[in-house]
Amino acid sequence: MRKVYHKIIHISGNVITVEADGVAYNELAEVTSARGVSLAQVIRLDGSRVSLQVFAGSRGVSTGDQVRFLGREMQVSGSDDLLGRIFNGRGAPRDHRPDVDSELIEIGAPSVNPAKRIIPRHMIRTNIPMIDVFNTLVESQKLPIFSVAGEPYNELLARIALQAEVDVIVLGGMGLKYDDYLIFKRTLDEHGALSRTVMFIHTASDPTVECLMVPDMALAVAEAYALRGKRVLCLLTDMTNYADALKEIAITMEQIPATRGYPGDLYSQLASRYEKAVDFDGAGSITILAVTTMPGDDVTHPVPDNTGYITEGQFYLRNGRIEPFGSLSRLKQQVNGRTREDHRAIMDAMIRLYSDYKSTLEKQSMGFKMTAWDNKLLKYGKRFENEMMDLSVNIPLEAALNLGWRILADCFERAEVGIKTDLCDKFWPGEKAPAAE
Repeated sequence: MRKVYHKIIHISGNVITVEADGVAYNELAEVTSARGVSLAQVIRLDGSRVSLQVFAGSRGVSTGDQVRFLGREMQVSGSDDLLGRIFNGRGAPRDHRPDVDSELIEIGAPSVNPAKRIIPRHMIRTNIPMIDVFNTLVESQKLPIFSVAGEPYNELLARIALQAEVDVIVLGGMGLKYDDYLIFKRTLDEHGALSRTVMFIHTASDPTVECLMVPDMALAVAEAYALRGKRVLCLLTDMTNYADALKEIAITMEQIPATRGYPGDLYSQLASRYEKAVDFDGAGSITILAVTTMPGDDVTHPVPDNTGYITEGQFYLRNGRIEPFGSLSRLKQQVNGRTREDHRAIMDAMIRLYSDYKSTLEKQSMGFKMTAWDNKLLKYGKRFENEMMDLSVNIPLEAALNLGWRILADCFERAEVGIKTDLCDKFWPGEKAPAAE
């Protein structure tokens, strides 16, 4: 039986302080006040002074209320009963269905021992050419989507959730507008993907501390499924909101701030979550795709800046498209050679020619006379943007490669594209039919 404390010595915002012994960091407690029982979590230990963040806020809490420590950290179910369910940041049902309290596991466990990991070797198909062809998503990879507010990054995540060739989708939403939450729910439900999805949703109106628990909740569930042999894709949005929640708590606790007011352990906080990505030897895998919004489109902002040191590349989402320049999947070479023999050649040739197209646009804007080669590049660039870069394009990898060959053949001669003769002999349209789609 845990000891009950009847005196709160300090209340600051949603943080309360009591004097207690034998309490652990992150331990849960129940705060009983006039409004009922609220859950709280230990966020600071200073000798016998214990600071707790009250999930529902400290409104209505007085210094005479009682605090009872539970002797455990936050837990979440790892049961298959979670599939098709929607929860809030503390694991309570948001879909008005019963609690799931079987197979409970603690959240925030350490990342997997490197000895239990294997080298990434499998592609995750999304049917989005700018990912599948040019920046392939690899199983067990951790990748951020760098974006600015207003870009359709949540719509992109919803589409990936629908089309990704994985067994389970775990979605963690942090600071979502209610409309964005409904977009995820409606899209997945209408297309029959909700049955393989678990959602942990924190909206902008929910308590800040719940935002901090969403990644840990999502990743704990993802790990439980992966250990049972499932290929799990964990989608997180938005990690900048998560970092801002860390910042808010740090300010409340009067911690010494680092760059732009963020806590000094921001890198460690982000890394401990991203490093959960893993391909288990003899089991399943966890792949993490997380949105990181950049205030003012500033990639040197502390959140994207720290993220770039942790992750294995990034997708840049600008003007409703995944940009080919700046976007990078550092693990794509692990799988590109296993897809189709012309994959790398098409990828390299089309990006090189698109770069030349961008240079031609600059020449055109400055009034230079366009050569025959420039006109070919202008034709190519427009087709590349409309038929490959547009996020509405929805075709399998093989069909995208075939499309790439057709675009090249319509705009250039064989000798102009810089692809090896043996590949042109096999795939160039009109000379030999490409592999079946």
